[in-house]
Amino acid sequence: MIEKHKSVLLEESIKALNLKDESIIVDCTLGYGGHSEHILARIKKGFLFAFDQDSEAIRHSANRLEKIGTNFTIIKSNFVNLQQELSKRKIEKVDGILFDLGVSSPQLDEKERGFSYHEEAKLDMRMDKDNPLTAKEVVNTYSKEQLTNIFEKYGEAKFAKNIAKKIIENREKKEIETTLELVEIIKSAVPMKFRKEKHPAKQIFQAIRIEVNNELEVLQKALEQALPMLKVGGRVVVITFHSLEDRIVKRYFKKQCEIDSKIKGIPNIPQEYLPNYKLVTNKAIIPTEEEIKQNNRARSAKLRIIERIK
Repeated sequence: MIEKHKSVLLEESIKALNLKDESIIVDCTLGYGGHSEHILARIKKGFLFAFDQDSEAIRHSANRLEKIGTNFTIIKSNFVNLQQELSKRKIEKVDGILFDLGVSSPQLDEKERGFSYHEEAKLDMRMDKDNPLTAKEVVNTYSKEQLTNIFEKYGEAKFAKNIAKKIIENREKKEIETTLELVEIIKSAVPMKFRKEKHPAKQIFQAIRIEVNNELEVLQKALEQALPMLKVGGRVVVITFHSLEDRIVKRYFKKQCEIDSKIKGIPNIPQEYLPNYKLVTNKAIIPTEEEIKQNNRARSAKLRIIERIK
């Protein structure tokens, strides 16, 4: 399964980091080491810090990276602890930080992880297996209002209320335990016409996964830590895979690059009032048609880059 994993927007993200031989780089989403491997090969005199919560991914990536160099440290932690973990290691400033927010192919393909709506598995969806909250708990204990809210907010699901209602009805008869049990309930809650247009479980599974792993709140907090850690000329590079993540990144980056509205338009604005950051590209970079053909999971990816300028 691991061999099947392809890093999305690999060349574009490596180029975006603007790597130098002595760069200090943080890969906040190590996964199975696709990006980290290429980073490490380009920073012979620098250092790589890589974050991940998944013990199996860490084991695999450590072996992969050791073949390239020893100038790296893998940190088993959520990237929401970025500043704290790097401070422990006496690192205050870095040259680049990468976030690749996709769920890795091996995680999706290992059916026992419960991320896939195509495979029978226990409802789990935890990125970190030590996380006490599972998809099973969300599905079986959240109220109708809570379920509707996460399906609308995190899945942007059209029939959120209907699906939440059906889940409640079914779990009153018996606990919902597996992914395919949940898929059948979701299918029963949406019109046949909608089922033909797209898989009705896709948005619901996304919503539950985001809730279980607290993904959006974690992303916002991590971005707020990442930007101040950059040296002048350093960059934060983010690859997102759905509109909710992209909106958070786009808005936050834009805000950091704006001149205060009170002084905007004044000639010769003093240097101290100018923003500390600039957008490297105004529009998100998206995969080529060729990449999408080779890797269907790349189709929704967007890459955004911000640079510290003072």
